[in-house]
Amino acid sequence: MIRNVLGAVLALAGAAAAVLSPFRDWYDGRLGRHYRLGDLFTGTGVTGTQSGGLFGSLWLPFLCAAVVTVLGVLLRSRTLVALAGVVVLGFTVLWMVRVFQVTDSLAVAGDGSGLDVGVALAAGGGVLILAGAGAMPGRRRAPKYTAPKYTAPDSAAPDTWPPTREPGPSVQTSPWPEPEGDDPYVGPDRSSPPGD
Repeated sequence: MIRNVLGAVLALAGAAAAVLSPFRDWYDGRLGRHYRLGDLFTGTGVTGTQSGGLFGSLWLPFLCAAVVTVLGVLLRSRTLVALAGVVVLGFTVLWMVRVFQVTDSLAVAGDGSGLDVGVALAAGGGVLILAGAGAMPGRRRAPKYTAPKYTAPDSAAPDTWPPTREPGPSVQTSPWPEPEGDDPYVGPDRSSPPGD
């Protein structure tokens, strides 16, 4: 229970950081939501062109990852939560590669001309989501029921009746021999009742 709560808190905090990161400066004073998502998949690297809106920017994959994180937490699925963390880190690293293609450096500068808080939020969010997936125990599967195997009686063994190892009521026999004749008054000691 504690691991589920801890994992959920870490994963949701990481998802919130990832969704918030495009609204902060990423590089050289440029917000993450101003980077076009399509620039990450071209060989030329990021351009100075502004994105067409939130759904055309880096915010879209982070939003999808946050939704997958919430679903994973609700379903207690470590796989879904880990997948969301990989998506966040993957897009962050891919963005770094594309920026490096254009600038030839990925420095952290004090004057705001290098990597900035948005990148740290995205990378930290991805790490937190993965940590949450690692902390969650996940769902436990119910053990499968296996029916006992039936073994046919050995044909070479003599048949005995009544069966002594079969389940069900046992055959009860009296310790006294059967009475002779039809006299209902003959007791177990084979004597007639007193007074005869």
